[in-house]
Amino acid sequence: MKGIQSQKVINVEVLKKQTSRLTREQLNPYLKEYVEKYGTKDYHGEANEINILCSNVESITFHDDTNMEGIMPVCYGTVEHQYHIFTIEDSGPELQELDDKEDEVPAATHWQLPSSEFHGLWETLIYDNNVKMQLLNFVQTTMLFSDRGVNSNIISWNRVVLLHGPPGTGKTSLCRALAHKMAIRLSHRYSNSQLVEINSHSLFSKWFSESGKLVMKMFAKIQELIEDPDCLVTVLIDEVESLARARQSASSNNEPSDSVRVVNALLTQIDQIKRFPNVLILSTSNISGTIDLAFVDRADIKQFIGLPTPRAIYAIYYSCLQELFRVSVYESNGNNIYWETFFLDGILKSIDYLQTIQDLEAIGFNPETDTHTMKLWNLSKLIFIFLNVHGNLKM
Repeated sequence: MKGIQSQKVINVEVLKKQTSRLTREQLNPYLKEYVEKYGTKDYHGEANEINILCSNVESITFHDDTNMEGIMPVCYGTVEHQYHIFTIEDSGPELQELDDKEDEVPAATHWQLPSSEFHGLWETLIYDNNVKMQLLNFVQTTMLFSDRGVNSNIISWNRVVLLHGPPGTGKTSLCRALAHKMAIRLSHRYSNSQLVEINSHSLFSKWFSESGKLVMKMFAKIQELIEDPDCLVTVLIDEVESLARARQSASSNNEPSDSVRVVNALLTQIDQIKRFPNVLILSTSNISGTIDLAFVDRADIKQFIGLPTPRAIYAIYYSCLQELFRVSVYESNGNNIYWETFFLDGILKSIDYLQTIQDLEAIGFNPETDTHTMKLWNLSKLIFIFLNVHGNLKM
């Protein structure tokens, strides 16, 4: 990264085959040749004139982070192309266990990144706001600050993100996808990337006063990883309210001192590892009001992830239908070539015409709890009516 760019940047993500022995420097000229010939057209293994790419590259995808809904073709030379060359790890997750006196507790799950399990996840997540771009910019900015030696006593940052909101809105998936995406975007800088997903519930010991010690043991393992300057480590604390419950509410518990020790240990460990430039802490919460304020204060970004709006709901269904068409689960009957495009586009344009919720309110439905469910139900009926009338489902 050369600094904060005023020039438009297209990120080119290049998935290299496991069998390829070409270095980044050897591949770069062929990638530039591809852009000159084909522009920003994604590549997924189809034959082309650049044979060296066919034998060494699985895919090439182009991303304009200022426009998460897709990019328009551009002429080479009008933008800066940043190439991110990476390979995928197929090893799967590993379980990290800690000693809890007589027992072994499953404290965390480790992934080597980029992982095949998360590949493509980022692109499938749909939000109305620009939360994905904000998170990407935040991580890249923190790395820039560390590179330039910004004095943290003047500009303070902890590299902590808190995503909060109702359950089922994709907070955990977004965190995993962000870790995967940053492993790709920073592959030129870090030769190794890992995601450590802490099992918050397992860190509470059945032995009195031992829970705080388990938290310290877990972060000691994390510190071993981040002491390697070539390793990018993302720590995910899912349902962080389990570990960082407000200390003032602990007095109502049977053993309040143990809960306080856990929060104190967590805050202390966060303060200790923030001096390392290669660690990012992501956290999620369904009940943000119960989190200790000292943890909330340490979060550089506190982002609410709410239920999808009607536009996001339709966009999600749009992507589902596109996937059915792609894998030929749904087949056109041959007489309705234009119906598919018309219907898919119509989904996004028909938002203003749904009056179902207003009608249901008149018979007692609560729009705060039933709005999204009923819109999904209505749209699913519409989709399957269309599929039955204008095509065939392959079972």
